[in-house]
Amino acid sequence: MAERKAFLLRLDPRIHDALQRWAADELRSVNAQIEFLLRRALAERGRLRQADEEDDRRTPARPGAEGRGDG
Repeated sequence: MAERKAFLLRLDPRIHDALQRWAADELRSVNAQIEFLLRRALAERGRLRQADEEDDRRTPARPGAEGRGDG
């Protein structure tokens, strides 16, 4: 998997709160939830190449990356 890119995202506080609750329900960090939702939306609209999706599924996540609370 390619190196991950970081960027600042400004959100309406209500959107962030909703994302935080949703992420907690699915045992993800807010960051992981946003990436999951973006990846799914891109795939549904044909904007994400199939090879990219397969590479991401084969690459194990970094240990402890999900529960850091980085959102």
